[in-house]
Formats: sequence, C-alpha cells, structure tokens
Amino acid sequence: MSPQSDPGAPSRPADHIDSVEGAPDAASDNSVSQPKLGFIGWIRFAWRQLTSMRTALLLLLLLAIAAVPGSLVPQRSSDPNGVVQYFTDNPALAPVLDGFQMFDVYTSAWFSAIYLLLFVSLIGCVIPRTKHHLEALRARPPRTPVRLSRLAGYTERPLPVSAGAVSTGSTSSGADAAIDAAAKQLRQAGYRVERFDARDEASVSAERGYLRETGNLVFHTALLGVLVAVGIGGGFGFAGQRVIVEGQSFVNTLAAYDSFNPGRFFDDTSLKPYRISLEELDAVYETRNQDAIGQAIDFTAHVTVQGQGEQATEETVKVNEPLYTHGTDVYLLGNGYAPTITVRDADGEVVFTDSVPFLPQDANLTSIGVVKVPDGLEEQVGMVGFFYPTQSELASGAYTSSYPDLIFPVLTLNVYQGDLGIDGGEPTSVYTLDPSSMEQLTGGSTGVDSIELKPGETAELPNGLGSVSFDNADPDAAEGDLSQSVPRFASFDIHHDPSQLWVLVFAILILAGLLVSLFVPRRRMWVKAATRPDGRVVLEYAALARGEDPGLEAAVTAFADRHAAGLSAAEPPHDRDSSST
Repeated sequence: MSPQSDPGAPSRPADHIDSVEGAPDAASDNSVSQPKLGFIGWIRFAWRQLTSMRTALLLLLLLAIAAVPGSLVPQRSSDPNGVVQYFTDNPALAPVLDGFQMFDVYTSAWFSAIYLLLFVSLIGCVIPRTKHHLEALRARPPRTPVRLSRLAGYTERPLPVSAGAVSTGSTSSGADAAIDAAAKQLRQAGYRVERFDARDEASVSAERGYLRETGNLVFHTALLGVLVAVGIGGGFGFAGQRVIVEGQSFVNTLAAYDSFNPGRFFDDTSLKPYRISLEELDAVYETRNQDAIGQAIDFTAHVTVQGQGEQATEETVKVNEPLYTHGTDVYLLGNGYAPTITVRDADGEVVFTDSVPFLPQDANLTSIGVVKVPDGLEEQVGMVGFFYPTQSELASGAYTSSYPDLIFPVLTLNVYQGDLGIDGGEPTSVYTLDPSSMEQLTGGSTGVDSIELKPGETAELPNGLGSVSFDNADPDAAEGDLSQSVPRFASFDIHHDPSQLWVLVFAILILAGLLVSLFVPRRRMWVKAATRPDGRVVLEYAALARGEDPGLEAAVTAFADRHAAGLSAAEPPHDRDSSST
C-alpha cells in the first residue's frame, strides 16, 4: 500500500479518506458544505459591507469625483444663460450631456444616490462605534501581561533602596511605593490607571489616547452633519440671477429675477423684502504693462440697499467680496455695457426706450445685444446690435474692440421686421432674436449698410418705419468726452442658504476631529515590580500601541528614566551615605 493510500502514513492524518476511483459522487458526499445565506443573510451581508469604514471612504471619494462635472460645464442652478450658450456652441454634445444630467449634477439621480449611500454608510459606521467607544471609556484598563518582555519598548530598572524598605527590612514596601509613584506619574501624564497586586509582584496598568477615537468619531459625525446641513440648505434655499443697469433697482420679489432656482421646500413668502440700487460700477484696467493692456484688474459695484422700513445704506460688492444682506449673499458675477437706445415712429413718438444689456463676447468687451419693439410701429421690429467700447477696424473690414473702456464707442444695428414670436405666449430670451419669421432690412446680404451710431446720434429706420437713436448717458459732459456716455450693467447672483452657519460649525469640527485623530497616540503602558530568582526586585516597563506609534519606545524609556530618577531622589540621605561607604 502506498503512503498516499495508507491511512497510517505520516503524510496523511489518521482520519483521511481517499476518493474512490469510478465513484465521482463519493468526494461530493464528504465535501464541506456551506450554509446558504438566504434573503435575511444577504441583507445582513450587504448592510455590513455598506456600513464598513472602507465603503464610507470609497463613497466619499466617489462623491468628490462625481462633483467634478459640475465645475466643467455650466449648471442650470447657477448659470442658466451659460447652459443656453453651451447648447448653442455644442449642438451635438450638449443633448448627450443633458441625457446624463450633467447640467444638473447636484440634483441628478446618480449624484443623489451616492450622497444618500454615503449618508447611510456614515450612520451605520458612527452609531456602533460610538456605543463601543462609550463602553471602552467605562471599562477598566486591562490586567498587566505576564511577560512584559514581549512588548514594545521593554526596559528594566533596579529597584532603589527606599525608605519603606529600610524601615521594614524588606523590599515589598519599597516595591509598593515604587508602583504607587508610577501610578501617580502616569495619572499626571493623562493615563487612566489601575493597580493590580499578585502574590509576589505588584503592577500598574495605564492607558491613554481615547481622545483619538473621540476625534475620529467627531470627524465622521461632523461629516454626517455637513451632509444633513447641505441637504436642508439646498431644500429651503434658493439662487437667483438679476442684471441691473446703473441707475436702476432690483426688489427682492420672485417676479423681479431674470432666472430663479428654488429648493424643493422653498416658499416664496420667505423672501425678505429689500431693494438694491446700482449707483455705479467702477472698472480698473491695466494701462502700464504693454503685455497686458486692457486686462481687468478690479470691478467694484457701488450699491444702495434699503429694507422695508429701514434707512438706505451704501455698500460695495466685489468679485471676491460678496455682500451679505437680509439673509442673502449677493455675488458680483459679471458686467458689461448697456447702451441706451430709443426708437421713435414716423411721427416722432417714442415707442421704445431702454438701456439694453449687451453681452460681452471677448476680453475687450465686444458685445452683442438684441432690441425688440413689439408695439408702436407698423410692424414688429427687432434689431441685433454690436457694441464696441473702443472701435477699431480689422484688415478684413470687420469691426472689433481693441480696449474694454469707453474710448471710441460705436454701436451697429441690423434691423429685422416681421413676427418676433412673442404673441403666442411662449417665453423667449431677451438676449436672442429668432429671424426665421422676419425680413432682414439692413446688413448681411441685403445690400444695405448696417446702422452705425455713436453716442448722441440718430439714424432713420428703413422703409420709413421711424428712427433709432443711441442716447448719450451724460449729455452734460465736455465735447469729445465719452467716458461716461454708456451706462454699465452688473450681473448679480443672489443666494440664500439657511445652513451656512451649521456648515461652518461642522467644518471646524471636521478639522478639529481630524487633527486630534492624527496626532493623539493611543497607548497602554505597564510598570511591574518583579522578583527575580536571586531575590532581586526589578522594575519592568513596557507599552503597546494601537496602530502606528513611532514614538512608543522612546516614551517608555523616557518614563522609565523619569520614574527611576524620582525614586532615587526619594532615597534617604543617610542610606545613600551608608551605601557609598
């Protein structure tokens, strides 16, 4: 019989059974069978996986990655005009991205799923760990191990001759005094201390660093608090945008916003009534550095804010310095020019006059705008205009702006007549004109030059429709001074988030908890007075760390030296003299 088939062979255990040739079911009959989890078992398994710390960290990383698209493409909640422009610039890609909710990242189904899973995972992590931590805080330090020499930082010191030993003639009281002194020093160092006495040895067990786990729990609880606060803030908050021209005002009502994005639980009755008036917008441009001529240096919006029944106050809003007023944060997003355009009919009656915001197209504020005149003329009239703060002509004959400030402002208009498409009740953008149902009268292939105006000039509209004028906003300025001839506009984002203070508090707690969990070591330390076979009594020191603790051995050595030095200092002078003789 071969060793493989001999049950008594040393290479096989005594109860080993070989499979029988020709009987394929024999091995399966004796194989290990695992119990089936069942439905409840799978639920428990999934819950344990979801509530593990590894899963929570993975979901946190996944949430950070999922937020990246929100900074790469414009979002409807904060930049609806940018979304419209993105669809215009990328007609093939934009619908695909919209199908994946890339323009609504923070309210998308996939982002919400990650958010909620992280929320549940953190709850499942924090609650059991908090319970375990509270139990550990109430528990006594563990008993002193029998063999301290197996632990980190093990060191020995001889027991000095103590006053107790001299008076009693034994070392037992000296060992007790040494252990008492060690317990006192450990307690002063922040350790929780427990003394243990055996038949032939005394020891003290100490532990510290529970603040590390406390900081860890504070970190995760505060992270959970941030998620809750952001969710509540997003539900009850809102974000709205409004363009205000110099000299005009905005009242905080729902109808006054150009675009408005409320939270799920928002109620328009919660809007606090106040008014913001844009008095002036100051722009500072680079004029000395030849490589950066015209580059914007600073924008400052000077506004007047007045609440209901309050006195008006003067405030400023900068790009990185928002204004906080009446529970809302007012951010300065952008700015440009708003030429004042007046349209008169054939009889000279004014049918339209307004300062129309023109949207900048480049760094030198070459801007495009739309004028719509639905009533007052024989037919509806629309005009697409280009404004050049400092007009210059390219080699091709096209106009452009060479500097963003008002040096040589020029306005050109292409005129259309027909149906503006606003009578059907469908909303249309004030910044675009659909010419599909209109006839172009100037510019393009019409053979008629576009209307070209400087501040203060008037031109006749084609077909005897009337006239259009480019009004000078500062008619009292000196001749040739056009620096104030065109008013500016400012684009404001008005944001209300009731959870801002809570998010700040939780963010501070996250940072504090993280620092504590990183820099507070978790240690256990033991000091034992052990009697050797020759009757000598030595003090043994050792420690154990939970996790990485590079300073553990040095801490044990330092405590042993300090403890031994304290015992030597307590030795009676006459005893030291007698030992020296």
